[in-house]
Amino acid sequence: MRMSTDTITRLTINEKEIILIGTAHVSRYSAEEVKEVIESERPDTVCIELDQQRYQSLTDENKWKEMDLFDVIKKRKTTLLLMNLVISSFQKRIASQLGIKAGQEMIQGIDSAKEVGAELVLADRNIQVTFSRIWNGLGFMGKAKLLSALVGSIFNKEEITEEELEKLKKEDMLQSILQEFTQAFPGLKKTLIDERDQYLSQKIKDAPGEKIVAIVGAAHVPGIKKEINKEHDLKSLNKVPNKKKKPKWVGWIIPAIIIALIGYTLYENPSAGFQQTLSWILWNGTFAALGAAIALAHPLAVLTAFIIAPISSLNPLMAAGVFSGLVHVYFRRPKVTDFVKLSEDVYTVKGFWKNKVSRVLLIVLLTNLGSAIGTFIGGADIIRVFLENL
Repeated sequence: MRMSTDTITRLTINEKEIILIGTAHVSRYSAEEVKEVIESERPDTVCIELDQQRYQSLTDENKWKEMDLFDVIKKRKTTLLLMNLVISSFQKRIASQLGIKAGQEMIQGIDSAKEVGAELVLADRNIQVTFSRIWNGLGFMGKAKLLSALVGSIFNKEEITEEELEKLKKEDMLQSILQEFTQAFPGLKKTLIDERDQYLSQKIKDAPGEKIVAIVGAAHVPGIKKEINKEHDLKSLNKVPNKKKKPKWVGWIIPAIIIALIGYTLYENPSAGFQQTLSWILWNGTFAALGAAIALAHPLAVLTAFIIAPISSLNPLMAAGVFSGLVHVYFRRPKVTDFVKLSEDVYTVKGFWKNKVSRVLLIVLLTNLGSAIGTFIGGADIIRVFLENL
């Protein structure tokens, strides 16, 4: 049997034999090696570097059909949906250039585990938790840069160079996708790689049976070897912290100031106070509605954005994009074909706008972006009128 010491590591932890296979996401050899090792070793358990969501993505190509857009919007998971589309687009680029299905070694691990009767353990942390921990650790500009990087990567048509392909064989898939962004924010490596090394090592170590084969990206092997002898709190690693742990009242400061300025001006000069109120409504409503319109939202969704934005900008618990997105879905509910074609359509700008699923994503994001811009301009105008009437 062909077994490279460069890709296979044997460990003994708590009287368990653990065989780590460091795989390359774009290598046919990795899938072959996974098959050979599992059939030869016949382990009790096979651990794979996937969470439930990515497992379903690999094993169920029709997963989009079951997506509940109402639930996605209400739970504010549109950014996560964007991340999934980015991953789908990235994998499609690799497949179209190399004829290789990204994640084939994981699929092989799943199939081989069934063939030898081994228990399958999904050992990676939920991608939503990882992305939420990244997202909540960023400021406004960081989030704007991340979103622009994600959207830009969807429509990136550049050929992957030989040098980039070699790096892909040694990097984590998520790290590869966010490579430029992680260079700008080096601190993200802790969340993206280090924490997942800890999570993977604990899940592998806790897996049932005396012999365990673990299939992980080559980038994770050094970290797992370092962390597997330590105990890690999975509950803590799965926790999504509050945004920079600010007290809840902090989010109400700006709305309180805006309301106070308008209230004081109305008392001192009703005409100027009315001007402030109108300015707030028009700037917020217009930019939010413009964002929805650019995303080709239903006319009533555009109107909803205009009406809700001035209110939601004064309430941290509300988001104008959620309301406009829900209204749009109510009147223009995506068809099954939209879900089926989603992974294909998002590969082009035209398809992204045309597909009814990805369009909802755009409506939510652009409405919220427009509302944020309107809040900034409207707030500045309120301060200007207030100072003029002191």
